Amino acid sequence: MNNFFVELLPNLTDKWSDFIQAIIDTFIMELWAGALVFVIGFIFGIILTVTRTGGILENRYIYKTLDIITNLFRSIPFIILLTALMPLSRAIMGTAIYIRGAIVPLVFGAVPFFTRQVQSALAQTSDGLVEAATAMGLSPLDIIFRVYLRESIGPLARATTITAISLLGLTAMAGVVGAGGLGDFAIRYGHDRNMTDITWATVIVLVLAVSVFQFAGDTIAKKNTHE
Repeated sequence: MNNFFVELLPNLTDKWSDFIQAIIDTFIMELWAGALVFVIGFIFGIILTVTRTGGILENRYIYKTLDIITNLFRSIPFIILLTALMPLSRAIMGTAIYIRGAIVPLVFGAVPFFTRQVQSALAQTSDGLVEAATAMGLSPLDIIFRVYLRESIGPLARATTITAISLLGLTAMAGVVGAGGLGDFAIRYGHDRNMTDITWATVIVLVLAVSVFQFAGDTIAKKNTHE
């Protein structure tokens, strides 16, 4: 069996320890950047929801400012964002390469996307429920937690799943500038040295990771979706 794998994946077998480390590095980036994206994007999505026209905390200036900033960063291709934010990454993280150097651009690249996903998920909450909660005298904070968030668990689970999958793709792209992880591994060996077995192994791992994320997200969303 071992000989079969050596013949089928000769380059991967030779670089096995590097491959495992690349997988670990990818999920470290996914974990750290994902946590920051979740918190920041969640807050921004709520702010956009409650400060919009007709919102429970309507404020056109806050809404417009955050809306413009979100659109601005969403319009910048991630590969450009990677290089543009190198000075900021160096200032914050002490380096612009490897895992630490990738966190800042990953957050800037994914937060606007997740912000819109959260905003879209919360927008599915019935206006009637919000109006009823307001009539009952609930505070804006109560309405956010007891109405918006409670009624949007399913959509928010889907939004988180989509963002986690998107972020995984961004971590692979970050390998172009030496961020480490599977993207860097596939480029250095699969592309630059024409080791196709390494390229396909990387693709398989990413597909499996996406499938796990999708299954987990769909399960949570299904259990929390009102029929």
